[in-house]
Amino acid sequence: SSHEYKLNFKKSKEACLNYIQDAMLQKQWKRAAELLTFYIESLEKVFPVEYMCPLEIIWRIGTEILCHHSQSSMKDINSFIEHMKTLGVKTYLKVCLEHAFHLLCNGLIDEAYQSLSLAESWRFGEQTVIQDKEMKLIQAYRGLLDYYRWSKQKNILLEHVGQDGLEDLSVEQEMHSCFRKAAMNLKEIIKIPGVWDLFVKCYVDLLEFYGDHSEARQVLNDYAYNSKSPANPNAHVYLYQFLKRQGESKKSLLSVLKILHDIVPSHELMIDFNIMLQKSKKRKNRQLGLAVIFEVLDYAGWKENVKAWSCLARQVKQIVISKRHLDWIKQEWNPRKDWWPAFHFSRYLAKRNWQENESLSYEKALVAGILLGKDCEYFKCVSHQGCKAQVKRFRILKKFVNKQNPAYLRISD
Repeated sequence: SSHEYKLNFKKSKEACLNYIQDAMLQKQWKRAAELLTFYIESLEKVFPVEYMCPLEIIWRIGTEILCHHSQSSMKDINSFIEHMKTLGVKTYLKVCLEHAFHLLCNGLIDEAYQSLSLAESWRFGEQTVIQDKEMKLIQAYRGLLDYYRWSKQKNILLEHVGQDGLEDLSVEQEMHSCFRKAAMNLKEIIKIPGVWDLFVKCYVDLLEFYGDHSEARQVLNDYAYNSKSPANPNAHVYLYQFLKRQGESKKSLLSVLKILHDIVPSHELMIDFNIMLQKSKKRKNRQLGLAVIFEVLDYAGWKENVKAWSCLARQVKQIVISKRHLDWIKQEWNPRKDWWPAFHFSRYLAKRNWQENESLSYEKALVAGILLGKDCEYFKCVSHQGCKAQVKRFRILKKFVNKQNPAYLRISD
């Protein structure tokens, strides 16, 4: 019966698709290509071309196979993609975008630009309206390539600065032309709430080069503080870097880094944040600085970072010497005293740190001695090795920790 035939066909179609996926996972590209050919031929027997529903599946699988097949060439891939563009009106702009990416990955920048330009001029009734998001991406990536062209022309011009001639004039004209095209498309895409890191960086670079700092600031502020966009640490990083280049006040820089800290307490800029807070005259800022550096060292990626340990060592040493604000250290240490000793201050780590990085072992030993006292395994091992090697600063370290042992007792109380 017709119903039974359709049911059997559906089962065989799904089975064939599973075989293709298995072959791809096992990197059997020749077998996958043969199975895909059979899959397409089977569909063509049952459906007219315009009603072949799984065109996107064929396009994605086919492209993947061709990209990995030992006997396929760039010509084969381009031919297949052009065929998919012809058949898949509903996925036309997606295919164009993926095609451009593929060309870019193979260094074919001019071809990618041409492909995007053709896609931008595509019109197909209501399908053009339905694919509005894809069209905006097409325009945005073309803007990105215009920025690339602008950057190349700018570098040529800077290399020949001071040299007069018609050639320089034509380069400058081409550069300004690329600027206008890039700025127009990049400006449009970043108006849409979302994550547009690369586009924002390029647009800001264009604005800064032409001295439009107020517009650049506005773009970065909007990107960082738009409530409709997802939380994006990079938006705050770009704003901080821009403000720093512009020589903004420490108050402005701290404000941006405070938000970045709330989103990603382990970010590499937290070292800058800590240093700025330590130098502050405000007590609450210095206390926050201590909390920031403790939080940074909660993460495994920072375990062997000398700069981070140096920041912590310097601040706890200052507090212990002044005998003021020991409660700050106690407040940060209490929630960590059950797991930091094993995480940071084991005897095994003491030996390894000493062998691999003397500076790291020194900073950690100072912190360990203050937080865990003179009987701490890490401190004893490192100070012993340092004194044995007759390194003067380790002898001074040992005396300092022994002298400050009452401070440890107050912290651990």
